[in-house]
Amino acid sequence: MIKKLDILIIRSFIGPFIAAFAISVFVLTMQFFWLYIDDLVGKGLDLFTILKLVGLVTLFWVPTALPLALLFSSIMTFGNLGESFELVAIKASGIPLLRFMRPLLIIAIFISGLAFLFANNIIPVTQLKLSALKYDIIVSKPAIDIKEGVFYDKIEGYVIKLGKKEKNDSIIHDVVIFEKKYGLQDNMLMAESGVMRVTADKRFLEFILKKGWRYEEKGSRGTTNTQFTRTNFREYKKVFDLKSFQMNKSGDSAFYDPKMLSLRQLNKAIDSLNNTDTFYFKRSQKEVLPYVRFSRYVDTGWATIAPSSLQKVKNFDTLLPDSLKRTIMDAAITQVTSIKGNVSILATDYIEKSKSLRLHEIEWHRKLTLSAACLVLFLIGAPLGSIIRKGGLGTPLVFAIIFFVVFHLFNTFGEKFVKSEQTSPFGGMWLSTFILIPIGIFLTYKAMRDSQLFNQEFYYRSFKQLRIFLANFKQGKKSS
Repeated sequence: MIKKLDILIIRSFIGPFIAAFAISVFVLTMQFFWLYIDDLVGKGLDLFTILKLVGLVTLFWVPTALPLALLFSSIMTFGNLGESFELVAIKASGIPLLRFMRPLLIIAIFISGLAFLFANNIIPVTQLKLSALKYDIIVSKPAIDIKEGVFYDKIEGYVIKLGKKEKNDSIIHDVVIFEKKYGLQDNMLMAESGVMRVTADKRFLEFILKKGWRYEEKGSRGTTNTQFTRTNFREYKKVFDLKSFQMNKSGDSAFYDPKMLSLRQLNKAIDSLNNTDTFYFKRSQKEVLPYVRFSRYVDTGWATIAPSSLQKVKNFDTLLPDSLKRTIMDAAITQVTSIKGNVSILATDYIEKSKSLRLHEIEWHRKLTLSAACLVLFLIGAPLGSIIRKGGLGTPLVFAIIFFVVFHLFNTFGEKFVKSEQTSPFGGMWLSTFILIPIGIFLTYKAMRDSQLFNQEFYYRSFKQLRIFLANFKQGKKSS
């Protein structure tokens, strides 16, 4: 049954929560655009594309903004009640702290469930659409991705460096292009200026270069008998195939990331990746055992016959004729080299699969930790506000930023630990929650007993008594 006290608490909470949520989403969204502001301003993007980009980035940050908004609004709500002495009146009437925290606790549990549904159902689609939109912007406006004075190597087989770009991003100056040959020296193109544009079908990137040189060296590798050619040109057209991005605008299936999967899809992917041990064991048997010819003769007969016949043999070389030693050694080296190459390929592939498994498990736990963070940070903010008894924006904002930064840092550290295999995905992704829960319990305990944990006068009186005690101690020591 909802009582007048519950309505009072809820009304005091709704306003600060909506304001805190809006500010949090705005700040987190602006963080994205602060990073890419130089790449987006003045690129000729239409209003619809900009609004779509803003909307997708805003949706992406909603699960992160909810815990911060709950923390700030809970501190502010209980701080305002304490500052206006309403909290004192409520406690004086015999209502404990946990009772008037109950309506907001129910709301926090509801918001936690909402955050989970958002992270599980909306964020994967948002991440997919955002990746596709970023790719479309890069393809339609390649100058966004190619920056001045930076070597650009995202087009397969080429490295591009631009000295300067005009504001329209089409006219370029001091162009250097390296064509990778994986043999002799790379071919090189140098031009004073040019025009950069994408074809109408957006499949190719064209460079119309003016006043430059092309350098090329021909010949077989490992010999000094090569031919070096230098060609001067007034205008030269260079075409780059944008298929090297290995993405296709026509479909979203080309973009894959564990962040784009729901919890059910992550369960299937993790279950599939967990079965790789058996797969690699069978694959190693098929690819390694054929090179180990003696393994086919290992049977029960070998165990009974071989030891008795080889007891008198001290060195394996004594069993081989001199005419066959070199041949057998070469064959053995060839087999070992082949085995080493196959094992190296298997090990590299296995490491990549293990890395992919960790990334999927990180995203699986992230969907739950962001939801749990709403509840944990509320359990910190509510008792903290009742202790500090300061309303407004200043003090609650300071404490909210401090605890959210602590949460974010430990969350980031835990994710790094998982990626570096220093801890399990469960321990790493729940690290911040395990650290903040005891803090929330401690603050709740202090708030229930009207602790003066953040009262300046309490510390002033305590230190004043300590100073008096030290002064009396010194005076008594001198008199003795």
